[in-house]
Order: sequence, then structure tokens, then C-alpha cells
Amino acid sequence: MRLAGKVALVTGASRGIGLSIARAFTEEGARVMLTARREEALREAAAAVPGSEWFVANAGSPEDAEAAVSACVDRLGAIDILVNNAATNPYAGDVIDIDRPRAEKILQVNVLGPLTWSQMAWRSWMQAHGGVIVNIASTGAFAVEREIGFYDLSKLALVQLTRQLAMELAPSTRVVAIAPGLVRTEMSRMLWDGHEEGWNAKLPMQRIGEPDDIGRAALFLVGEEARWITGHCLTVDGGELVIAGA
Repeated sequence: MRLAGKVALVTGASRGIGLSIARAFTEEGARVMLTARREEALREAAAAVPGSEWFVANAGSPEDAEAAVSACVDRLGAIDILVNNAATNPYAGDVIDIDRPRAEKILQVNVLGPLTWSQMAWRSWMQAHGGVIVNIASTGAFAVEREIGFYDLSKLALVQLTRQLAMELAPSTRVVAIAPGLVRTEMSRMLWDGHEEGWNAKLPMQRIGEPDDIGRAALFLVGEEARWITGHCLTVDGGELVIAGA
């Protein structure tokens, strides 16, 4: 029960990586607030995470962020851990061809969103009591590729935001990031569905990731074992960047 007595808020927690992180935390004693955009999906997720609370919120909305953080503190009494997991990618194609509305949407959710949620968590609880902020980035932050290049750009910005906030919020609050490789989620389905055999053949660990792989990494980073780690991004990718030479 490494997180007994701790309260965590996880964005994008209705499925995939966010849901697995929430489960990992509750298994170690934390109380968790789940947030996502759709109520029905949140209700189903909460049923799979014993003792959790839920709050409907769009990660890109400052008003929703403020309301969700306030609800977390009111209902659970604290916000010791914030996981900025929610992300979006409404565009596939070369960066040079992206239209302004979709570029702004990606930045709104993937960069400004984590900044806003971190600000709210800091002001409402962590500034006075300390805590840990975990940003979910991507190995794409360290690579150049077609199709999801602008998404990758947003994740690189998130890694830099992690470094910046780690400097600003220390020593009371640690800020860390995780860069998952290819994980079996709905959001990444276009990358692995029908291509999994090829990925398994080239990855050193011979399989793509599962959401629980990221949940376990997050559990380590928010625990006492990582108490002297801040400002860094932990790559969890089955060796993808090793073979890519990044």
C-alpha cells in the first residue's frame, strides 16, 4: 500500500493508459478522481476502479480544469498527485499541411491543458502541501515522422514543460514525465492494428506495450522510491528508441 492516504486526479481516465494508471494507484491504497469528457465512459471506468470518484471534464477547458480540481479537493480532501494523461490528435499528415484550427486544438489539449491543470493543482493544494505531477508524453517527442508529426511536436513541448515546472515548483512538488512507446490503446490503433507482427519483430522486447506497462511506471514515479527524481522523462517503449538511435 505504497500510496495509502494519497489522493490522485487522472485526466483522460476513462480508458487506456489513464484507466490503467488509476487502477495501479488504487491497488496501492490511493483514492482517485477520474476525469474524462464522456459521462457514460466515466461511469464504466469508475466501476472498474473500486472506491474512485469521477468528474466530467474536457482537459482542454480551463473552466473544467478548475471545477474538477475543486471537486477533487472537496470530495477527497486533497490532490497529492496529478496525472496529465488526456491528449488528442485530430490530424494525420505532414506538419506543413496542417490547418490552424486542428493545430490549435492539439496545442490546447496536449500542452495548454497540462499547464492549466498543473496551475490549478498547485494553487489549490500542492503549493501548501507538496505533491507530484506526472505528464504523459510520447517517444514521438524524440523522433521525426510523418502522419503524426504535429502531435509529436506537442509532446516535445510537454517534455519541456515538465522540465520547466520541475525547476519552478521544487522542492515541495516533483514534476516528471513518461514517454510511452507504441501501446495498445484505441488512440494508437491506426499504428498497431494490422501491423503488430511487424512491430513485435523489430522491438527488442518483442511486443508492443500494454496500458498496464505505463501504469506501473507511473506508480514508481509517484512513490517514495522516486523521491529524488524530478524534471526527467522516463521512456517506456520496449526498446523502440534504442533501435531508432534516438
